[in-house]
Amino acid sequence: MADNGRDPTTGRFSEGNRAAVGNPHAKRVGELRTALLDAVMPEDVQAVAKALVEAAKGGDVAAARVLFERTLGRPVEADLIERLEVLEQAAGLRIL
Repeated sequence: MADNGRDPTTGRFSEGNRAAVGNPHAKRVGELRTALLDAVMPEDVQAVAKALVEAAKGGDVAAARVLFERTLGRPVEADLIERLEVLEQAAGLRIL
């Protein structure tokens, strides 16, 4: 079996494997997310959401798109589900 840089018993990266160091920016990103969450209050989110709704009502197509994608989901997702159902029926499958 070729050496792929993983421990053969656990599948984890072996010591010395360059890929085993993880994401060097993860700690900083976590700190920034914490700072952002500490700075934003629920009232702030509500105010931004209300401004987004008003912009969408005023004809801002980009605001309407963001509003609908965030509340209703992306249209592609619904299309994908429909296509999967057709494929499942054609293949005689039923996936729960």
